[in-house]
Amino acid sequence: MKHWRVGILGATGTVGQRFVQLLEQHPWFTITAVAASDRSEGKRYGDAVAWKLPTPLPARIAELTLAPCRPPLDCDLVFSSLPGDMAAETEVAFAAAGYPVISNSSAHRMAPDVPLLVPEINPEHVRLIPLQQQRRDWTRGFLVTNPNCTTLALVLPLAALERAFGVEMVVVSTMQAISGAGYPGVASLDIVDNVIPYIAGEEDKVESEPRKILGQLVGDRIEPAVLRLSAHCHRVAVTDGHLCAASIKLRQPATVDEVGAALEAFRGPAEVAALPSAPARPIVLRREPDRPQPRLDRDLERGMASIVGRVRPDPLLDIKLTILGHNTVRGAAGAAVLNAEFLAATGCFT
Repeated sequence: MKHWRVGILGATGTVGQRFVQLLEQHPWFTITAVAASDRSEGKRYGDAVAWKLPTPLPARIAELTLAPCRPPLDCDLVFSSLPGDMAAETEVAFAAAGYPVISNSSAHRMAPDVPLLVPEINPEHVRLIPLQQQRRDWTRGFLVTNPNCTTLALVLPLAALERAFGVEMVVVSTMQAISGAGYPGVASLDIVDNVIPYIAGEEDKVESEPRKILGQLVGDRIEPAVLRLSAHCHRVAVTDGHLCAASIKLRQPATVDEVGAALEAFRGPAEVAALPSAPARPIVLRREPDRPQPRLDRDLERGMASIVGRVRPDPLLDIKLTILGHNTVRGAAGAAVLNAEFLAATGCFT
């Protein structure tokens, strides 16, 4: 497999640091450029970053000089973890300059010609890329996004149930880790001994993104899935790991055992399963009555799976369950890395 030189936009932030951690020993990608805000431009990465991950900052990356978040950049493609307002213009500028942009940012997720990619679920959506390039008069560059961190944890089990029984309605309450707010994140006096029942923009994302991900590519557009979702999102005092409590109405009746079997059997296409970052099990089913738990389960499958437990009948809808996802791995940087692997393996960039 060819090697590609990659750059990271927003490299000093929480998700940017995850990109560094996941890419440093990657078999296909080599970090050759790191970029951040203007105030960090020209600084040594090791001097500018407040490294917060438990693994050491790689010495080679620490010596890189931070570039501004604008082209040109010394790489073949870029990963973006920029804030949404900054990403809106910056990612377009890089794509127009010929760089494939693999984005974790929210700015372009719902654009009609931008794939909101989860390779185990909707690999065919990458067929939007040539249409995007044609419409925007781009040559080599393009934009591909991954979902919101909570959406990704939720949508893998929903995809399994949609395939097996159809899904009509979802009501979900989330308990989201403080790392989802970035660094320094939520003030300690706000989150200690407290739950914050509001995360700006989060409920809209959780209610809209799954419909695009589970939708069908029809001609030059994605027809959203016919699915109703209602979300209640909360910030809780957990470092990593978003927990979702979901009640689901199915289109066909199913027992608890049948639902569990469908979740455990779920796999993506063979070409996705063979990718370096792909989990062996996209969904891990825990049968203990008190699992999943963030501290105990978030790192299963290297943080790249949705962990599901407490599958049981729902007295109002059909089934209810608990879902856990690692919000900065599969919910952010890990999702983008897997997307880039899939795009590379399928020839979307060379």
